Amino acid sequence: MLAIIWHSRTGASRQLAEAAGAGAALAGAVRTIPAEQAGAADLLAAHGYLFACPENLGAMSGAMKEMFDRCYYPLLGQVEGRPYATIIAAGSDGRGAQAQIDRIVTGWRLRRVAEPMIVNLGAQTPEEILTAKKVPAPALDAARRLGEALSAGLALGIF
Repeated sequence: MLAIIWHSRTGASRQLAEAAGAGAALAGAVRTIPAEQAGAADLLAAHGYLFACPENLGAMSGAMKEMFDRCYYPLLGQVEGRPYATIIAAGSDGRGAQAQIDRIVTGWRLRRVAEPMIVNLGAQTPEEILTAKKVPAPALDAARRLGEALSAGLALGIF
């Protein structure tokens, strides 16, 4: 089963996680869980992970970080080798959030199986940053394909 753990403040990461979940459902079992509700047992029950969140001020969102804080130590030594991928919704860059997630899951010894997906929405002014987002169709299609590929890889035993 693929667990899609997500957080979204203005809707972009939620849309991307939902698209990935729709694609994943075509190929195998998937569970989409808001970061605020995800616990160690949820991650332990999954065979692979897709983490989706916004980049806020050059870092992953606080709710996603808090999920990692809650789950990190309970999962040490229990999830090594499991596959993961990421989707970052960014205003201009996304690499800071990406790097944080990669550093954290290195401690769990997770294995990246897809290139990082960073969706740059170009929000630069306070008004653009705070407004509800509409993710472009090509990015949603890419998220759908990523979810399907991860779920199929798990179902086929590739990962």
